[in-house]
Amino acid sequence: MDLSSEDALRLNVLLANNPQAIRIDESSMTLYGLSEKGEAKVTLNPNCRDDIYLRKVREVLSGHVLGSPGGYPIYLKRWSRMGQTRDESLEQLLLLGEPEAVVAVSGAYGLSDELARRAWWTQQDPDNARRMLAIPAVVEGKMGPELARFLIEYLPFETEPLLIVESLRLSLQPGLVDEKTRTDLWKRCQRKPTYFLGFLGSMPDDLPGELAGRLLTDSEEMQKLSDVGNPFAAQLLRICSPAGQNFLDTVLRVMEKPANQDVVTLLLDILRDYLSPLRPSGDPDLDWSALAVEADECDDPLLNAAIAVLPERERELRSLYLLSGIGYGIVRPVFSKTDAIGSLMRKKLQPVFEPLRERLTFLLD
Repeated sequence: MDLSSEDALRLNVLLANNPQAIRIDESSMTLYGLSEKGEAKVTLNPNCRDDIYLRKVREVLSGHVLGSPGGYPIYLKRWSRMGQTRDESLEQLLLLGEPEAVVAVSGAYGLSDELARRAWWTQQDPDNARRMLAIPAVVEGKMGPELARFLIEYLPFETEPLLIVESLRLSLQPGLVDEKTRTDLWKRCQRKPTYFLGFLGSMPDDLPGELAGRLLTDSEEMQKLSDVGNPFAAQLLRICSPAGQNFLDTVLRVMEKPANQDVVTLLLDILRDYLSPLRPSGDPDLDWSALAVEADECDDPLLNAAIAVLPERERELRSLYLLSGIGYGIVRPVFSKTDAIGSLMRKKLQPVFEPLRERLTFLLD
């Protein structure tokens, strides 16, 4: 069965004018085309069941764009949500009237600011916005602030903590939001501590806190050691700065009432990443006891060099090394036995959180 003659004619005219993108509103059976002159609309007149007719419409689009009406499903199977779509096909995918095509485009490594504009016109969806804000060209272009604004306005409707944190992390990238918006979001953290994770993940060295730094008695020597590439000296100076103290304070705030296990795991990952220069090999996946023993027995020449400059700071330096190794390994003994959330989860985490809180507070005081 072919398209109705009226739809076939209007669709061919639309395609002949080289649209930039096409979307289909299935609820109203309307097809829209985006061009340099604006937006065109084709009200569909189905001559069969709507779902069958929409498939026919997409076959026409696929035949025009890909040269093979029957090739569309096979082509779809090769798409990926992991950014592997070929850059040269991105413009074509936006002409298929298929939501999954927009997903493929929004996550493609080769996405440009202009193609992001077309993709956003085609399908305004928070998942697509997050994918596009992970692409540097979009962040640096005109679409970056628009996508960030959308995600921030959508925050009240997000229910998954990980999506909330990811939206904030991406939206708080430099240049996307103004100072007022950032301040308003920080104030909202007081009511929703999960929001703090977005700040910790995106701007760990530029948090809005007001804590003063810690005094190092021989900071000049430690700075010299940092300047020649000693990561222990660099991280000690970093954590003792006002920014570092605000980072620790914010971590402790999140630890007071984490909502669920995902929040806890993400917090530990953020803290480990913050101190990652101390462990080039990455996450050791050890429990707390093993990490504590490892930190006490560490004989790294770089650590020893930092201790030699400031021997009174040995415990801080070894604490930093310990914290650089935390991750899911320290909560596995708890999370492997329970799926508890909220206050019950926090109660079960006390044996792990108490020594962690003690180390963080020690570095903060």
